[in-house]
Amino acid sequence: MDRLDNVIRPYAWGSPTAIPKLLGVEPTGEPQAEMWMGAHPGAPSHTARGTLAEVIAADPERELGAAAVGKFGPRLPFLLKILAAGAPLSLQVHPDLEQARQGYADEERRGIPLDAPHRNYKDANHKPELICALTEFDGLCGFRDPLQAADLLDGLGVDSLKPYIDLLHAHPEEAALREVLTAVLTADPEEMAHTVAEATAACARLGGDYLPYADLAHHYPGDPGVIAAMLLNHVRLQPGEALFLGAGIPHAYLSGLGVEIMANSDNVLRCGLTPKHVDVPELLRIVRFEAGDPGVLRPEASAEGEEVYDTPIDEFRLSRYVLTGGGATHDLTRSAPQILLCTAGSVRAGEHKLTSGQSVFVPAGEKAGVSGDGTVFRATMII
Repeated sequence: MDRLDNVIRPYAWGSPTAIPKLLGVEPTGEPQAEMWMGAHPGAPSHTARGTLAEVIAADPERELGAAAVGKFGPRLPFLLKILAAGAPLSLQVHPDLEQARQGYADEERRGIPLDAPHRNYKDANHKPELICALTEFDGLCGFRDPLQAADLLDGLGVDSLKPYIDLLHAHPEEAALREVLTAVLTADPEEMAHTVAEATAACARLGGDYLPYADLAHHYPGDPGVIAAMLLNHVRLQPGEALFLGAGIPHAYLSGLGVEIMANSDNVLRCGLTPKHVDVPELLRIVRFEAGDPGVLRPEASAEGEEVYDTPIDEFRLSRYVLTGGGATHDLTRSAPQILLCTAGSVRAGEHKLTSGQSVFVPAGEKAGVSGDGTVFRATMII
């Protein structure tokens, strides 16, 4: 096993205190948004043998196993993170695998630089992801029923929202959601800023279910994403609960600390709540205009003590062990690579003692056992 030294990303929306508290260190005063664990070239974890990206590149079959290399290529197909949202993240959506391949090839063909602010596709991979709450965690996930969204907007009493309310009542589900989101994102910026200001004042006055949108507008005044957010389900996860976010599902994280795992990709199409580029035509091509329950996941426990968060993709598999001491060791040996992350207490993984926020990389086939008194998340893949 390799103990990991992980990079913390200081994005502006990060919490200044949540990750330091998890790690048991003093805050720096700067926002700390994400701690990355993996081999992503943007911020690979470090080991005593070099960066994890270098270690894997030197001998992919030894580190990942022949089956994983055969299925996903000579790279770790997932990225594990601790995510700490002190302010709302952008409203966004991710492409499926075919859309990502087409979009990446098209932008490469047109010669758009990878670091261009208007570039949508940084790679040819999809980006399904899972967020598991460590604290109470607020987010937006998937579309509400159009009639429910209409009722929410109507309750604000803002005249300029009436055309959207009428559209939500007048069409079948997919057409209603598509037309309203299109209208919101393509509205005259000055008129939309005025609508958002009126809606924000109403949200603050009404409170209750409207308070999350008043907070959004506080961070992103005048942003059309504030109105777009009201089309989505508001979800509050309790610790241990999770959300799976597949291709085409609009979502945003609002506040809280969680463990996030995703396919190794940077492809994001933004819908709002951001100063960054919003490509409305491409966004509308990617979004799935389907209303439904966001589907809060709770782990399924096995007889061996592993609690698995079941998802429909193979690039990652997330589970956890809640250990209560007593000296028992759980055998985690697996023919695929793993990252083990302690999020509470003190545990032993092989020869390594891990406390909250510490992690190790386990090469494929390497003997791995955990024991102690604490919580361990296990990130691997299905091969």
